[in-house]
Amino acid sequence: MWDIVGKRRWYFLFSALLTIPGLFFVLIGGLKPSIDYTGGTVWQVRFLDDPTPEAVQTALVGLGHAEATVKAVDGGFLEVRLAPIEFPVVGGVPTPQPSASGSGAASASPAASASASGTPSASGSPAASESAAGSPTATPSPTATPSPTPSPSPSASPTPSPTPAPPTVAGTPIEQLVGDLESQFGFSETRVLNTIGPIIGSELIRSSLIIITVGELFIMLYLWYRFRNFRFGAAAIVALIHDVVVVVGAFAILGFFFGLEFDALFVTAILTVIGFSVHDTIVVFDRIRENRLRHAGEPFGAIVNHSILQTLGRSINTSLTVIVTLTALLLLGPVSIRTFALALLIGIVSGTYSSIFNASQVLVAWEEWAARRKAARRAPSR
Repeated sequence: MWDIVGKRRWYFLFSALLTIPGLFFVLIGGLKPSIDYTGGTVWQVRFLDDPTPEAVQTALVGLGHAEATVKAVDGGFLEVRLAPIEFPVVGGVPTPQPSASGSGAASASPAASASASGTPSASGSPAASESAAGSPTATPSPTATPSPTPSPSPSASPTPSPTPAPPTVAGTPIEQLVGDLESQFGFSETRVLNTIGPIIGSELIRSSLIIITVGELFIMLYLWYRFRNFRFGAAAIVALIHDVVVVVGAFAILGFFFGLEFDALFVTAILTVIGFSVHDTIVVFDRIRENRLRHAGEPFGAIVNHSILQTLGRSINTSLTVIVTLTALLLLGPVSIRTFALALLIGIVSGTYSSIFNASQVLVAWEEWAARRKAARRAPSR
């Protein structure tokens, strides 16, 4: 029979080799958060002239975006990162043109028509005479203007519409930026355009930490109640922390060497990994509890070893089906969820390992340590 429990020190050493380098790269800043946490604008675009990232970055600096960074991504696209760009919304009223529509709106007012028709009145046209005759009736209404000559007074401007006119800007800021770059590099094709403010990013970080902490706390309390033993819950939490550290450390290493970033889906992947790891750990713990009643009197380590061997095939087969699916999703799935698939893949492999070689071994080591301590307390009394 394979003695898994007897080699637990090797498993602990292997876990240390997995987690310590990752923690080191986390401390030196290897984790690269995306704009979901830092705030900013990400724009993946492809131009007709196929410019280099350096050329586009130089153009952006010339347009007033000194903070911009540009790098090449797959598919011939360029990923542009900027400070958060606002997307103003004009509420239902179409924005008029800056000059042409403004002059047209002014000419529709009675005062403007009177001023325009006052100079050619010598031509004797009926329209001119009618407008000139109509103008005296319009001028007495504003009492603040003593002059009888009609002029485009401010009192005539609110006549077209009571709502304030929108700013005379030709398009939104992002449309202006696109237009300026297209004038230099040709027609553009946008694949991704996201903008997030820094306040939302900080709230997401805080809520993510709260969710993970509260989730692990409730898991520990449930396992404590389920198995009537605090050590079962604590051992499961140790395995969960191991899995979270492995995933976060792997992303820190990949971020440090390859610039891999984690986004909002990363938290979802972490919570999914926690759920999968607990699910697999509970299966092993249930079998330990059953065998503890069936094999009463045997050493606790032998009972755990039996339980692991009985559930080993089920755990590996269940994990392999998920691993195959995630591998296909990582290699063939869309780019937007590859980070999510990678985090899940690393976490599922780590969760399978930790439920067999960490959680159960921590439980055995704790039980044996408690037994030795109890025996040491009884020894002096004898």
